[in-house]
Amino acid sequence: MVRLYDDERMDYLLADETMKIIQSPTAFSFSLDAVLLADFASIPIKRGKILDLCSGNGVIPLLLSRKTSANLVGVEIQERIFSMATRNVELNQLTNQIKLIHGDLKEMQPVLGHSNFDVVTCNPPYFKTPSETEYNENEYLTIARHEVYCTLEDVVKACKLHVRPGGKVAMVHRPGRLVDIIELFRAYKLEPKRMQLVYPKQGRDANMLLIEGIRDGKADLKILPPLYIYGEDGTYTKEAEAIIYG
Repeated sequence: MVRLYDDERMDYLLADETMKIIQSPTAFSFSLDAVLLADFASIPIKRGKILDLCSGNGVIPLLLSRKTSANLVGVEIQERIFSMATRNVELNQLTNQIKLIHGDLKEMQPVLGHSNFDVVTCNPPYFKTPSETEYNENEYLTIARHEVYCTLEDVVKACKLHVRPGGKVAMVHRPGRLVDIIELFRAYKLEPKRMQLVYPKQGRDANMLLIEGIRDGKADLKILPPLYIYGEDGTYTKEAEAIIYG
């Protein structure tokens, strides 16, 4: 029996009642951005190696394991959240497919080498580091949401280091960082190839950005149709429903 600590709870992983996930309202609970990234990323189906940076409680490797037989590696820096991720892999009997590493993504070369992965995914901290007086009272949320331990450039640099030439890097972020992301992708020879903006509903500003680049790729960016999460009646759109429950 996998143990729960403090305020942790065990949930079903979306509508899949064959998979469960340990979460905590104070330490880490996955959100829609992770689900969208797992659906958006182009991944090998049968074999290959996939790396997930900023893994949190392991939600993206868990979601990806439902549609690929490739080997999955996740990296998480926060010890308590890494513990949740490890127990989630054990809980779902995926220790043969998913390996988790507790550490800093900036220091993974001795562990992971370089150019060894077909795909790298990342749901990084979105916001630039505020002054300490502006930190969230919850340390876990501050680290998850703000660039305290890694900047956007650190993330892109790590993605480039670990993805093989011709391999893909997929990221979810905020639209306000789009220019920064494209500039950094190109600086590290990750050519943006696919992009999709996500909107809460029609008539609202986009609040999420999904982007995928190819290492050493040629310039040819494809803009996918916008993804709307809610309809006018407040329920999920068919497209969002297919991603979340399909």
